[in-house]
Amino acid sequence: MSDLPEVDNYKKLFLDETEMMDVRAPVEFSQGAFPHTVNLPLMTDEEREAVGLQYKQQGQEKAIELGHDLISGEIKKQRVNDWAEFVKQNPQGVLYCFRGGLRSKITQRWIYEQTNIMFPRVKGGYKALRRFLIDELERNTNLISPVILGGRTGIGKTIHLNKITSSIDLEGIFRHRGSVFGKHADPQPSQIDIENSLSIEILKLVDKNKLNILFEDEAPNIGSRNIPKELYAKMKTSPLILLEDSVDNRIEIIFDEYITCSLKQYLGFHGKETGFNKWSEQLLGSLKRIERRLGGERYKQLDVIMHQAIQEQRNNNDSSLHRDWIKSLLVDYYDPMYDYQLTKKTDRVIFQGSSSEVYDYLKDNCQIT
Repeated sequence: MSDLPEVDNYKKLFLDETEMMDVRAPVEFSQGAFPHTVNLPLMTDEEREAVGLQYKQQGQEKAIELGHDLISGEIKKQRVNDWAEFVKQNPQGVLYCFRGGLRSKITQRWIYEQTNIMFPRVKGGYKALRRFLIDELERNTNLISPVILGGRTGIGKTIHLNKITSSIDLEGIFRHRGSVFGKHADPQPSQIDIENSLSIEILKLVDKNKLNILFEDEAPNIGSRNIPKELYAKMKTSPLILLEDSVDNRIEIIFDEYITCSLKQYLGFHGKETGFNKWSEQLLGSLKRIERRLGGERYKQLDVIMHQAIQEQRNNNDSSLHRDWIKSLLVDYYDPMYDYQLTKKTDRVIFQGSSSEVYDYLKDNCQIT
């Protein structure tokens, strides 16, 4: 079958949030993929390894023969059924393999044999899609005019950011809250997945001619992943707007995010007992990681308070004691560090005020809403 359909409008695929079927092996998918993508592989990791070895030793023809032997009978029937169900659920979708070659063509042909549907494959496959997003990220980074939202720890920058349509939530994409305490229950996406998602989000805004984009003030790393160098370099020199709020309000924001919401996430991901244990270990471990910066005596005091808070919550379902260590960290550790770092950025500050004042300023002066 020589007339298998293929598509190469990569921009449209991403702007339309087209559902895509990735037929690469699971190990390839785990190293990098795209949003709105499902991994329904032609070959398992073990099958792919065996076929690859055969290719090296005896050439393509023998490798293809081995592939057909490995994927036959009930195994083939189940995989084709899975693909057919995807096609049924996503009639406007596409499929791809690594380079848009043999694996995606075989998948297309088997889908056609069962469903009589000519389901399109992506020309150039994953490699072409990835190259497109890398190039677009570089191109669009040069086009946009970032505005950076800063403020003290616990000020609610992410909350405010998510009220703005012309914004990009880096911490959401990176699946990490940015601070030493910011680890989520589930692992961070791969660096490639993050770059792909970030490129797509910027692409969508640029396509709508929204070039003034609000970002949160971040370090070059969020968790164990990096903000692309070109974007971070531009963010470092962009105008800075500072949110302001009281210590009491900041304590409540931190409490809600790192105690209430974080624990709920851990319980949902790991189950009740394991989830609480992993959540408490994460809190204590995060405090331990800043022991040197805190100083030995202050660390010991906070460690005792945190242990007491965790124990009270475990025994009596009372989480209120966490506010004690949160307040101490904010006032005695994070605020002095923020004041010092701000001295290096004062020339970039164009406005500071409350949440409502900042929103009005963004709307009236930056064309950001």
